[in-house]
Amino acid sequence: MTITVKELLDQYEKQPPLNRGEKVHFTSVGERDVYNITAPFKDGTEEVIAGRVEPRDSEYSEVKFFKKDGGHWSPWEGAPTFELQDPFVTTIHGRLVFGGVEVSPHKDKEGALTWKTVFYQGDSINDLQWFAEGPQGMKDIRLLELADRRIGVCTRPQGDKGGRGKIGYTEIDSLDQLTAEVIEEAPLLQEHFIGEEWGGANELYLLKNDQIGMLGHIARFDETGNRHYYPMTCVLDRESMRLEDMKIIAVRDDFPDGEAKRNDLVDVLFSGGLVQIGDEEAELYVGVSDAEAHRIRIPNPFQIKGE
Repeated sequence: MTITVKELLDQYEKQPPLNRGEKVHFTSVGERDVYNITAPFKDGTEEVIAGRVEPRDSEYSEVKFFKKDGGHWSPWEGAPTFELQDPFVTTIHGRLVFGGVEVSPHKDKEGALTWKTVFYQGDSINDLQWFAEGPQGMKDIRLLELADRRIGVCTRPQGDKGGRGKIGYTEIDSLDQLTAEVIEEAPLLQEHFIGEEWGGANELYLLKNDQIGMLGHIARFDETGNRHYYPMTCVLDRESMRLEDMKIIAVRDDFPDGEAKRNDLVDVLFSGGLVQIGDEEAELYVGVSDAEAHRIRIPNPFQIKGE
């Protein structure tokens, strides 16, 4: 069963309003923006955020790792940087898995870009090594260690298979099996986005019932060509290959006014990650308008295993 942005927004507007979010501040990046961040995560004893650091007039960015410094986040001195967009992290079989989107000039279209998702693993940030990459042209590939130690893989093909972007899913036994071919062949989940809209997974969580909780995004164009991105959550039922209980969890008006990379990107929230705060609340981290990073308290959408 498909569901539309309008239907999800109608449901969202019936919910009690959220307390206003706040900007996450970063220092020592010069005139560049920091956006599309991860939620804070632990690297050893250090609490870290990975963020996309980019000039306002460019799509070529680097990912930096930041440590808390009073009320700000500052670059972690000596940590590696990566020429990537939209970082993500998880832990698989005791290893830190980090990834992002690698951008390069399109070989056939002058002035256009192409991209692929690349993956690194290590015992810590400082020994990350490349180990896999996705198909050319695919973003939003995400991994999760399941209860039986298999690895769930969410994909997001476009074109003939996925239109503007739909979510696929497959499972593998080890990181060695993560190849572009395996990712490309992952079957699509049962119908979820309509053809004019698109979305993808941003972070996956193993729930207490061993289903998969998904933090993602759903997006559309309006009649003037402006983009509208909304953070959403849902549950991936592995047996039925369906996304259930999809809902929008925040909108742009829930956050302070701020900068935007372009006028068509003002209403863009790109999900970064969730941090559970007790049983009732969670903190959502988002990229805002392709220029800033914010966070906001929301009702806890999941009961995550081990929390």
